[in-house]
Amino acid sequence: MTTYTTPESGLTSMTAADLATKIHSREVSSREVVQAHLDRIAEVDDTIGAFLHVGPEQALAAADAVDASLAAGEAPASPLAGVPLALKDLFTTTDAPTTAASKMLEGYLSPYDATLTTKLREAGIPILGKTNLDEFAMGSSTENSAYQVTRNPYDLDKTPGGSGGGSSAALASGQAPLAIGTDTGGSIRQPAALTGTVGVKPTYGTVSRYGLIACASSLDQGGPTARTVLDTALLHEVIAGYDPMDATSVNRPVAPVVEAAREGSRGDLTGVRIGLVKQFDRDGWQPGVLERYHAAVETLVEAGAETVEVDCPHFDDALAAYYLILPCEVSSNLARFDGMRYGLRVGDDGTHSAEQVMSLSRSAGFGPEVKRRIMLGTYALSVGYYDAYYLQAQRVRSLIAQDFAAAFAKADVLVSPTTPTTAFNLGERGDDPLAMYNFDLATLPLNLAGLCGMSVPSGLAADTGLPTGLQIMAPAFQDDRLYRVGAAYEARMQD
Repeated sequence: MTTYTTPESGLTSMTAADLATKIHSREVSSREVVQAHLDRIAEVDDTIGAFLHVGPEQALAAADAVDASLAAGEAPASPLAGVPLALKDLFTTTDAPTTAASKMLEGYLSPYDATLTTKLREAGIPILGKTNLDEFAMGSSTENSAYQVTRNPYDLDKTPGGSGGGSSAALASGQAPLAIGTDTGGSIRQPAALTGTVGVKPTYGTVSRYGLIACASSLDQGGPTARTVLDTALLHEVIAGYDPMDATSVNRPVAPVVEAAREGSRGDLTGVRIGLVKQFDRDGWQPGVLERYHAAVETLVEAGAETVEVDCPHFDDALAAYYLILPCEVSSNLARFDGMRYGLRVGDDGTHSAEQVMSLSRSAGFGPEVKRRIMLGTYALSVGYYDAYYLQAQRVRSLIAQDFAAAFAKADVLVSPTTPTTAFNLGERGDDPLAMYNFDLATLPLNLAGLCGMSVPSGLAADTGLPTGLQIMAPAFQDDRLYRVGAAYEARMQD
């Protein structure tokens, strides 16, 4: 088993917080840090496949700007100024292609930056490049990319998860200390669990979706990923905040996630009530995963937390509801990719009608999983089926939100395994969509309710030797609770 885990020494092994301290004290330059990560990408990414595009000139120019500002005696633009980052290729960038890992957008250069991209630039965070994903964020293994497969650094025969496997694999292999993902049904948390990294899905509406290529607009949420809870919190505070350009953005203060992470790092959870989700501790899930989950619960209790079992009966219907709501929104959102306005155009030779060009372009530009979801959604929205499928799924969504509300009346946070198993073999589930969809059982209820969640590493499963994740869930706008509990657990695990 060949692995490419994080280097044990050097700049590419350090936390983002430590790198920032060294850069801001001018002990090391941002250019040196960025170059070290570019060198690491050159060393291992031909094997890992985390990046779809690397921009050395742009990253080094951003680093030089930070170094020049510090040399002039100016304060850092943010606590992470100078620390490089890998950006999921769903966020638009004016200086690098934005493809959504689809042939439909091959080579597409956006005329504008996503709000999240702008926030990163303003914070002085050099962007190393754009990371691979399942096409249009539709998948759980990063095998649905039109360009390449991404491999898990812990075992190159395994998936790094999806859809954001590129970002998590970049972190786990030392190619970046920070990364951005998106989470529609678990696409940040699930890859984090499979690669031994930290991933957070913020509360819906607290990180701008402007410039994020939409998969399912009521579910999609950009979020931070890193190798430690504190690093993730620092990045969270950079990217969160109200954006008038996003109609779904919520105008309220950003939760104090960095403060919560620092408080949690003391390892004390006295007085915190933790709900154990009955539906996510069940027979049939991998024994090694459940063993690490039960050990994690014991660790939380040792930190002073109280536990209570919570019953969320409608979570059992979440998968069915999700895979009706999501395809319906996909069917609508992806209608804009028609081969006429931008992106791939096939058959434009004067012999085909506009309708034929659209059909040929969409047939050539979309992969099998995207086509499957478009067809499912179009069918569910059609006359005679809308009430029976889409509206019924929305009713289930409301019941799931009610289950969460009842659970949070008893507990401050909820916990569960992030995934039912550790990473599976590449190619193992490609011909079985239901088996692939089932991998997101524990993560997607949170998206349906618009709440926030984190996956934090919970050790290696004894039966596979691969990473597992502890999922922590909190009420809307209480993202700081994730960081307090996650940091306390992380601190206890390091003792």
